[in-house]
Amino acid sequence: MKISTFSENQSPDVINLFTKVFSDSEGQGEGESIGSLVSDLIITTDERDILGFVAVLEEEIVGCIFFSRLTLPSEKIAFILSPVAIATEQQGKGIGQQLIRYGIEYLRLKDVDLVFTYGDPTFYSKVGFQQISEDIVKAPLKLTQPEGWLAQSLQSGVIDVMEGSSECVKALNKQEYW
Repeated sequence: MKISTFSENQSPDVINLFTKVFSDSEGQGEGESIGSLVSDLIITTDERDILGFVAVLEEEIVGCIFFSRLTLPSEKIAFILSPVAIATEQQGKGIGQQLIRYGIEYLRLKDVDLVFTYGDPTFYSKVGFQQISEDIVKAPLKLTQPEGWLAQSLQSGVIDVMEGSSECVKALNKQEYW
């Protein structure tokens, strides 16, 4: 398997991957919604505010993750990991963890301070995320599952309390994703 930076010419395959994976697990409506999110992320997000990584196996994209800028009420540089998709038939083989670790290390080398995600604490704790309270860093929108608000420090190991709101990129700034 080869992990590399997402390239725009991979957009159709990546959008199809997200649509299929989420349709398989959550139903066609959710698949279309997440496929649309990925398309919006790619099209509407400034290239300085988005990073994607793909896992390729036998010339087929079997996994993809995106990080997009999360603006915090501090001087800290932060990104949020969302969304993540691993081909249904490849799940459970560690591809997601490899992709996420690769992406986090890339961000660390680019001097990003913090990375956040909103998802399953059991899965994301395997790659260094810890639950975080909104008393420490407020999410951009109302969380329907506050236990899924997760973060990790890439530089200092500490996440300081921040007063004020955070802001995500336009494509993620929809309550349905939170």
